[in-house]
Amino acid sequence: MRKDQIDVVRRFNRAITQRVGALDDAYLSRGRSLGLSRLLWEIEPTGSEVRQLRARLGLDSGYFSRQLRRLEADGLVTTDADDSDGRVRRVQLTRNGLAERAVLESSSDELAASMLEALTESQRDRLIGAMIDVERLILASQVRVQIVDPPDRDSRHCLRSYFEELGRRFDTGFDPAQSISASDEEMTLPNGLLLVANLLGSPVGCGALKFHPDARIAEVKRMWTSPDVRGLGLGRRLLERLAAEAEARGMMILRLETNRSLTEARHLYETAGFAEVEAFNDEPYAHHWFQKDLRRDRKRH
Repeated sequence: MRKDQIDVVRRFNRAITQRVGALDDAYLSRGRSLGLSRLLWEIEPTGSEVRQLRARLGLDSGYFSRQLRRLEADGLVTTDADDSDGRVRRVQLTRNGLAERAVLESSSDELAASMLEALTESQRDRLIGAMIDVERLILASQVRVQIVDPPDRDSRHCLRSYFEELGRRFDTGFDPAQSISASDEEMTLPNGLLLVANLLGSPVGCGALKFHPDARIAEVKRMWTSPDVRGLGLGRRLLERLAAEAEARGMMILRLETNRSLTEARHLYETAGFAEVEAFNDEPYAHHWFQKDLRRDRKRH
C-alpha cells in the first residue's frame, strides 16, 4: 500500500475521534470514557456471554476484565455463571445499568444529529453514503481467515449453515450423504484443509480443499459466506486463499462444481479466472463444472 493512502487513513482517524468525543474522559458527559461507555452499550438488554462480548469488541482479556469490574463496582452490571452451562459466564445489566444504557442511546442520537444538522440535505446524503461504504470496508478489514480443524465449534457452525442454505436453495433440497464426500478427515492436513473466516468473534464463512497429490489437483468444497457479510468480497478472498494454499502444496489444477441455483457463485468463479469445463465427476447436485490452471496464474505473477 502507498504512503499517501496511509496518511489519509490517519487523518480520517484523527478527525473522527475528535468529532465523536473519543478523547474525552467523560464521554457524552456521563462521567466515563468512550471505551467504558461502549462496553456498557454493547451488553444486550437480555444479557451477553462474556467470551463473545470480549471477542466482538476485540479487547485484551486483562483490559476487558478491568473494565467489566469498573461497571460492576458502579452497580451497572453483574457477572455470573450461565444457568444452563456453568462453564459460561454471562454479564447482565442491572436496573441502573438498563437506565444508563437508555441515556447513552438517547445521547448518542443527539451526537449523531449534531453531525448532520449543519449540513445541507445533499451533504447529509453524501456523508451517510460515505459512512455506509466506510463501515462495510472497515468490517471487511476485520475479517480473519485461518485454517481450522473441522470439529471446531466455528467450523461446525459454518458447515451446518452451508448445508441448511443449500437445502433451502436447491430445487431438490440437499442431503450431504448423497453428495461427493468432504469428510473431516478429507478436510484435515495432509489430505485437505478447511478455512474459516471470523469477524469480531463470530464465524462468517468457510471454504475447503481436498487434495489429490498424484494428479496434483485440488477440489474446492464447502464454500459459504454468511448473508450478513455478503458484499464485502469475502467469497473472493476465501477463493484466492484456497488457490494460494493449493499452489503452496504443489497442486497445479483447482477444480469445483456448483448448482444452477447458485448464480452468484457461478459469477464469482467466472470472474476469478475459472473456466467452465465438461463434467469431471458424478456429483448429483452439480450442473456446472469449473477449473483453474494455477500454473498459468503463476506465470502471470
